[in-house]
Amino acid sequence: MKIMDIVSAGGGTAFSFEVLPPLKGNGTDALFRTIERLKEFNPRYINITTHRSEYVYHELENGLMQRQRVRRRPGTIAIAAAIKNKYAIPVVPHIVCSGNDREDLEYMLIDLQFLGISELLVLRGDKAKEEATFKPTGDGPAHATELIAQINRFNEGCFMDGTPMKVKGTPFNYGVACYPEKHEEAACLESDMQVLKAKVEMGAQYAVTQLFYDNSKFFSFVERAREMGIEVPIIPGIKPLTKLSQITVVPKTFHCDLPEPLYKELAKCRTDEDVKRVGIEWTVEQCRELMRHGVPSLHFYTMNAVDSICEIAGKIY
Repeated sequence: MKIMDIVSAGGGTAFSFEVLPPLKGNGTDALFRTIERLKEFNPRYINITTHRSEYVYHELENGLMQRQRVRRRPGTIAIAAAIKNKYAIPVVPHIVCSGNDREDLEYMLIDLQFLGISELLVLRGDKAKEEATFKPTGDGPAHATELIAQINRFNEGCFMDGTPMKVKGTPFNYGVACYPEKHEEAACLESDMQVLKAKVEMGAQYAVTQLFYDNSKFFSFVERAREMGIEVPIIPGIKPLTKLSQITVVPKTFHCDLPEPLYKELAKCRTDEDVKRVGIEWTVEQCRELMRHGVPSLHFYTMNAVDSICEIAGKIY
């Protein structure tokens, strides 16, 4: 079933969540335990993230440093297939420009088509840690719009070298990311929303937001999007705070503001458990307000927050 159909079907606010592939060398037990805990809330779909490779440095016996590229979380496509087969829940693997050339991406699309996975979240992805600005890999796409163009050509039955496919598979449907408080690299919110509009005009069927804590900014963003003619569902991305360190790290990392009432409560916290409790209480009220406004889905980022999300979901669903 298409994610677009799921979030447009009505009948209440859909529950969905995002998971990380296991670290290289680890099994799937912890991941499946997370899904087992959250499936009681009837998730309508599950997103699986993709992480690019990165450089690590090893000291050699002669004292020199050797640079080696490693990928710490491989297996996005395999994990998506495993979840689909084990739980019969729609899966949405992330397909990213970051760390991939055009041939890499084409092979991913071929594998996904063989596996019967046709829903994607299309993203540029993060820059490499050693880079000041994002740089494409080889001839890979530099922007999500370029990756969308490649997927569209694939859907039309054309490989990247122009060769026509003998047999066209099921076309891919895809969503994209959006940023209620603008992408960190955008000059302004207006220019960032023009990028979102371009992605929708190219075929994106819905958009999922970066995490945020101020609903007024989300509502303003949606209102502005509608004024610009962006009519696709806009799904709020939610992540409760769970640790003291996140009070400063999350706003800096995700370029989002903490509303003053939330910050005042967090300022009283002395332990991670205090922050976790405030995070749950805030997110419950945040989600209830979003649901009253008829958002099509609540999409939860689960990393380090599964316990909190289970409690929140238990209160709102």
